[in-house]
Amino acid sequence: MQTLCPFPSSLSLTALYLRFCAPKSFIKFHFRPSNSFKFLSAPPKPLSCDAVSMDDSSLLTSSDSSVDSVTDGLKKQSLEEDEVKRLILEDLNWDHSFVRELPGDPRSDIIPREVLRACYTKVSPTVNVEDPQLVAWSESVAELLDLDPKEFERPDFPLKFSGASPLVGGMPYAQCYGGHQFGSWAGQLGDGRAITLGEILNSKSERWEMQLKGAGKTPYSRFADGLAVLRSSIREFLCSEAMHGLGIPTTRALCLVTTGKHVIRDMFYDGNAKAEPGAVVCRVAQSFLRFGSYQIHASRGNVDIVRALADYTIKHHFPHIVNMSTSESSSISTGKEQSSDVDLASNKYAAWTVEVAERTASLFARWQGAGFTHGVLNTDNMSVLGLSIDYGPFGFLDGFDPSYTPNTTDLPGRRYCFANQPDIGLWNIAQFTSTLSAAQLINEKEADFAMERYGAKFMDEYQAIMTKKLGLPKYNKQLISKFLNNLAVDKVDYTNFFRFLSNIKADPSIPEDELLAPMKAVLSNITEERKVVWISLLRRYVEEICSSNISDEERKASMNSVNPKYILRNYLCQNAIDAAESGDFEEVRRLLKVMEQPYDDQPGMEKYALLPPAWANRPGVCMLSCSS
Repeated sequence: MQTLCPFPSSLSLTALYLRFCAPKSFIKFHFRPSNSFKFLSAPPKPLSCDAVSMDDSSLLTSSDSSVDSVTDGLKKQSLEEDEVKRLILEDLNWDHSFVRELPGDPRSDIIPREVLRACYTKVSPTVNVEDPQLVAWSESVAELLDLDPKEFERPDFPLKFSGASPLVGGMPYAQCYGGHQFGSWAGQLGDGRAITLGEILNSKSERWEMQLKGAGKTPYSRFADGLAVLRSSIREFLCSEAMHGLGIPTTRALCLVTTGKHVIRDMFYDGNAKAEPGAVVCRVAQSFLRFGSYQIHASRGNVDIVRALADYTIKHHFPHIVNMSTSESSSISTGKEQSSDVDLASNKYAAWTVEVAERTASLFARWQGAGFTHGVLNTDNMSVLGLSIDYGPFGFLDGFDPSYTPNTTDLPGRRYCFANQPDIGLWNIAQFTSTLSAAQLINEKEADFAMERYGAKFMDEYQAIMTKKLGLPKYNKQLISKFLNNLAVDKVDYTNFFRFLSNIKADPSIPEDELLAPMKAVLSNITEERKVVWISLLRRYVEEICSSNISDEERKASMNSVNPKYILRNYLCQNAIDAAESGDFEEVRRLLKVMEQPYDDQPGMEKYALLPPAWANRPGVCMLSCSS
């Protein structure tokens, strides 16, 4: 594959990204050095453009499998699913590898303290409840666990998933981890209000952890109460499933229950605390391990625990690396002069590090393509499996604004704004590689190579995603850049723009006064001067799509399969929250159903695709703090 270098090698990932999407007035993010974590390196060196591939044709081609083979496969899958026995809660197949194979805290009390030389503390939920109610549930997550969906109808289901009544076979614990928060080392953090119930092995031998968020205090709660409110729990539940619907790697959510008790929260840290309904969400993931899970032990000099945790992770979540042979991955050139090749087959930790970097890059590219801003990209919120995790003050773009941050705590620096996310991902990978280097699991060349692979993977996937979103026959950097820059100038709705763009016909004879007609709903408020710019850009776009050999109908179907009609806008969450706080859970359930199929038209649900109303611009809706 030919590799080109279209950008100056001194540019960081953010600079590369801003070449695509930011208006000229946008000020580039600058890293702030980490502190108080002595062995961590300074911000990473700029990526070598030699690692950035511009040939994304392999990402744009689809399988040529025959209709017969696909049909046979679906029939076989259907038969296999029919044979799976759906289980009641008491028959779930529990396994507790994390507790069994890793060092634990000898104490099991919940007194806030430093927990040393331990990956977890065994604790039980302590949340108080009064007539807990089931708000919403995900049958697709139940299927992952082989759980019979009829179990949601059990009278005692809310009790068990609030944490008030233990699940038979569970072995609850809270994980110990640390992390960098807003660029500074924060020391021990840990599961302050999340309690893992244990691991479920399903009929496919897949491992799934179940975790209750908001179930009470742990030794990692510090001065907090370990509880969660309905407002934030609805957001976490819905976004977990909405991201899955979009095809973005994410932790999942099995169910959401109210506790029947109130929790005191100061949403904006302004001294105006108030009582809010309490809730618990059951999160599900193959692992909740984070970058900070390794950092905390390295920061304390416990390199043996870093190694043990890395061994555990590779064994259970990256088993293919253990079986990697020299023939499969003998060596990969770093692209640097006077340096030897990196042999990933000879060091499983290096191979693992590279895969973590690539999974993270792929995740961030998908976020950028979907217009998603996480809001709190601290290293303790970075999944080692490359999953979206910990949904706090997140937000999807409405009007396209590269500097958008949904987190009031992130103002005015906007460290975690939309445009900065790719570079923050790289910075976080640098902290992760530094941790493994300190534990002598990887060397400097291997660490550098992992960061280079992050950059290459991000750019390859982002280019492919944007090419598909625009329905282009091949990658066109200049055209994509023009579109994104003009979206930013006019603050055009990001999601709706790409959805409506699929209505443009590949017909160069379309009169200028008709060219904007398919885009009227998203370009209605622009000036006459701006209309001229958009007409010129769309004319150029028509010329580009005319060079393809597919019909307008095929292109529209292809574009609509990657450009959602529905996204979880913050005002939609707020509507569901307002209804739920008054005792009506139906809006949460309806919104869940819509977000499970975001690419489908879903007749009758069009209101969920509308732009935010004026009231949605108020604090607490368009922007939130880290408090919940």
